[in-house]
Amino acid sequence: MFIDRVKIRVQGGHGGNGVTAFRREKFVPRGGPSGGDGGRGGDIWIVADSSLNTLLHLRYNPEHVADRGRHGEGSNCSGREGEDRTVRVPVGTQIFEFTSGELLRDLAVDGERWLAAKGGRGGFGNSHFATSTNRAPRYHQSGSEGEELELQLELKLLADVGLVGFPNAGKSTLISVISAAKPKIADYPFTTLEPNLGVVDLGDFRTFVVADIPGLIEGAHEGAGLGDRFLRHIERTKLLLHLVDVSSSSGRDPVSDYLTVKRELQAYNPQLAERPQIVVATKLDALDEPERLSSLRAQANAEGLPFFEISSATNLGTKELVAAIAVRLDELREADASKELDVIELAL
Repeated sequence: MFIDRVKIRVQGGHGGNGVTAFRREKFVPRGGPSGGDGGRGGDIWIVADSSLNTLLHLRYNPEHVADRGRHGEGSNCSGREGEDRTVRVPVGTQIFEFTSGELLRDLAVDGERWLAAKGGRGGFGNSHFATSTNRAPRYHQSGSEGEELELQLELKLLADVGLVGFPNAGKSTLISVISAAKPKIADYPFTTLEPNLGVVDLGDFRTFVVADIPGLIEGAHEGAGLGDRFLRHIERTKLLLHLVDVSSSSGRDPVSDYLTVKRELQAYNPQLAERPQIVVATKLDALDEPERLSSLRAQANAEGLPFFEISSATNLGTKELVAAIAVRLDELREADASKELDVIELAL
């Protein structure tokens, strides 16, 4: 089961109390205060782990409390510190404060750690308060409570390429052909109920990751269909592929489908509409009205977008499409690297 949004409660461990004690050794005249300090409470750390791809393990385990510090003891023995607790989440998880909705951290790198709740301070024992004028203090300090916080975790998949389009546009079939992913494929709307990731092998140890997003329909950004829930998974992608069914079996106009999806992306996040895009006409093996293909090609040409014609069922044009995606991703990476160098040079 794919879960990309959960609420959890985290609490640092309470600090241990100090203690009031006095020495009673046989050969120590007058003894003196010997109460030790309490131990510090454990912290809660949230860590990005690339071996995870869902928040399912947290859905039924929402409470995370670190170990508390032990109380101090006599003979100036301090209490043991509480052990920290680690909460593992997938890479790409965003952490929000539940009540205010404030973004606290975006864990986008494998191994990245964030201190979610700090443990409480240990209390001082009475030996800590001994002075030249107060040689036998009969009081100690209690430990403080650990921090407590309610968090909303939301997962945004990390992928290089995002596939968008109407239901049954051929997104799942394409990702199953060009990668080892095996999503459910059927001839009814909303077959894809959750995002699927596929790794495309280009050879020579070169790969890129493709995300198949559940189909979009008009009004998706307002909650129609499944789009509003999963649109955020393409916000991190470098390149968008608009898959448009040009066969007459859809009963819709290809250009209208393309423009509808484009409007939904614009309404959800204007930056998505500015993302590099490729228009892909799908199901060429079922094309029975050539004018449907030509009208979509004309629309892509008018917008200056690359246009490809494929049939995932017969592998027609899929290799050429993958090669073009690889070239475009290389260009985007080089552009990003150039921008980073410019920023470094300006900083120097």
